[in-house]
Amino acid sequence: MVQKAKILLVDDRPENLLALEAILSALDQTLVRASSGEEALKALLTDDFAVILLDVQMPGMDGFETAAHIKRRERTRDIPIIFLTAINHGPHHTFRGYAAGAVDYISKPFDPWVLRAKVSVFVELYMKNCQLREQAALLRLQLEGGGKGAVGPGKEPAGLLAELSARLAAVEEQAEALSKQLDDESADAAAVATAAHLERKLTGLRRALDALEPGTGSDAPSLPTQN
Repeated sequence: MVQKAKILLVDDRPENLLALEAILSALDQTLVRASSGEEALKALLTDDFAVILLDVQMPGMDGFETAAHIKRRERTRDIPIIFLTAINHGPHHTFRGYAAGAVDYISKPFDPWVLRAKVSVFVELYMKNCQLREQAALLRLQLEGGGKGAVGPGKEPAGLLAELSARLAAVEEQAEALSKQLDDESADAAAVATAAHLERKLTGLRRALDALEPGTGSDAPSLPTQN
């Protein structure tokens, strides 16, 4: 059973959080509220999130400061951040948002469909990365098992290799479809770059899996780094 992705909604106004939940409920993912930057940072200590929707203008720790803390943490630095703001101070203000690590910067009032579409892209990328990590974990178990003599001489774990290959093929197909969708829609550069990074990791995992096939040699292949 595929676990739902978590989306962090950060805004000090309850009515804004309610509106975001109404817009994103159609994605059928887990929506987590935070009414301040401090509350958002606490949520990020224990949970993994696919994307963060972060209000810029908040009392106390504002969105820019919150984003800076998120990007300084190794655990959270790669989580995409979409800034939402009701104020517009021109290009300098927008640049500050991107400099703080945002992948997008949207002014209120925003188009609900556009926001939902942008969030859905990052949710899909997150789910593909989760699947990729699962395939890598299974492959590591197989390599470790073979190295410890779990598989007898002359015996190939054909069933497990076939299952791994089939699962990886499904992820490869979905990643390819997502990349084509991003190209067709002229999506954000950050989303395109993330998709390309995912495809590179898939290629590395496929090569490692192919190296386990009979007749490819006895040396265990190195696995792609899961960053």
